[in-house]
Amino acid sequence: MNKESVTLTGSSGSTYRFAVYPWSTNFNPVGAVYAILRKEFSSSNYTILYIGQTGDLSDRFNGHHKQHCFDKHRKTHIGVHVERSESRRLAIESDLLCYYKTACNF
Repeated sequence: MNKESVTLTGSSGSTYRFAVYPWSTNFNPVGAVYAILRKEFSSSNYTILYIGQTGDLSDRFNGHHKQHCFDKHRKTHIGVHVERSESRRLAIESDLLCYYKTACNF
């Protein structure tokens, strides 16, 4: 079981816990908000490259429209916050994107 996690804070002040997995992880078909991350080798910190949401995490990264940006910025991990409700996922994604200015979302 994966024990590593990161907590992201939205512009509302709400916090969201993301389980962190290596980039090559295969996921179950669940809805989630996700963060594409790069682990900094000189520390245990992560840089957030992209924030998104999906109704099916198992299928989301096959040919992602931002794959080139992920590769350019040397993605290493995926942070996952499981959320079944689409409206809640969209609200969390928006809250986070109002706070973080990532390399691949804009």
